[in-house]
Amino acid sequence: MTIQTFMQGYKAAWEQRDPAMFAALFHPDGEYHNTPFQVQRGTAQLVEYWKRVQLQEDVRLFFEVLADTPAAGVAHWHVTYQVASEELFQIWARSTGTNLVARQPGEPLPRMVLDGILQARLSAGLCSQARIWWHSQPQAA
Repeated sequence: MTIQTFMQGYKAAWEQRDPAMFAALFHPDGEYHNTPFQVQRGTAQLVEYWKRVQLQEDVRLFFEVLADTPAAGVAHWHVTYQVASEELFQIWARSTGTNLVARQPGEPLPRMVLDGILQARLSAGLCSQARIWWHSQPQAA
């Protein structure tokens, strides 16, 4: 696996909102660091974490490989999606630490924009460790 093929799988797993497809990119004991302070280890935790993408609709992901070696790579990624549930909106609002979107109950949920960097360690055709750094905000109207 190269960073290019990993990112193609990452894109497909996110756009198809498929936790099993996401976990299949990793070794059985693989790690996904979704923030510098949180890590999901192993297939069960990867699948459980990725279930949150099922609360998104109309996902569009674009990426550019920035560095590629046989054992590692770095990519810049950019994704937009429609928040499809109040639950996901609350997860996002808690993760930002601020109230960036003042919403009244029943108002439309926002379309989100995320932009980030992914660093991956690759071996034997799978990812052993992926780390992401990202920022999110509501898409401008």
